Amino acid sequence: MNSDSADKADLRVLARDQRRAFVATLDPLAHRLAFKVLPSPLARRLADARTVALYMGLDDEAPAQRLAAPLIAMGKRVALPRVLDRLGSMDFLAWTPDAPLIPGPFRTSHPEPGDGPVTPDAIIAPLVGFDRALNRLGQGGGYYDRAFARFPDALRIGLAWSAQELDDVPADPWDLPLDIILTEAELIEGPDA
Repeated sequence: MNSDSADKADLRVLARDQRRAFVATLDPLAHRLAFKVLPSPLARRLADARTVALYMGLDDEAPAQRLAAPLIAMGKRVALPRVLDRLGSMDFLAWTPDAPLIPGPFRTSHPEPGDGPVTPDAIIAPLVGFDRALNRLGQGGGYYDRAFARFPDALRIGLAWSAQELDDVPADPWDLPLDIILTEAELIEGPDA
C-alpha cells in the first residue's frame, strides 16, 4: 500500500480493512495456532525480562493472550494493561490465564488489582499498522506511546497480522519505534538487535 501522502487517520482505516479481510480468509486452524509459540530469537530477547505485558486481543486483532502460556513456561510473570482514564493513562497488573478479568473502559478488560501495578520489562503492544522501520500505528489514543515513555527501558514489541504492514507509517516526534514486530509469518527486528 502506498502510504506516503496518507495521514494516520486514513492509514488506520486502510490497515483495519486489510486486517479484517486477512483474518476473514484465515483457515480456522491456522488462526487458532497463530501466536501460540515464541520464536527462538524473541525468546532470547526476552531472556532477562521478568515481567512481560500482553494485551487481550479484541475483534480481529492479533491475539497476544496466546503468548501467555509460553511466557509463563519460561518463568515470566505476565501482565495486562488497565486503562485508567481518557487521557491515555494506563498501568499494568499481573495476570494468569485462569484469573477472571474485570470489565474496563473502551471494551477493555483487566485483572483484579491484587498487589497493584507492576513494572514491565517488555511491553507487547497491539498494532493497527506497522512498517519495516518498526514504526507503529496504534488506535490513536496514545496509551502505548505514554506507556513506552513511562517505561523507557522496557523492550517494545508490536504484534500484528502480516497483512497490517504498510509502506510507510508517519512518525510524530513523540512516537518511539518498536524494537521488534512479531507477525504470524515472521519476526522483524531493528538494526541493533
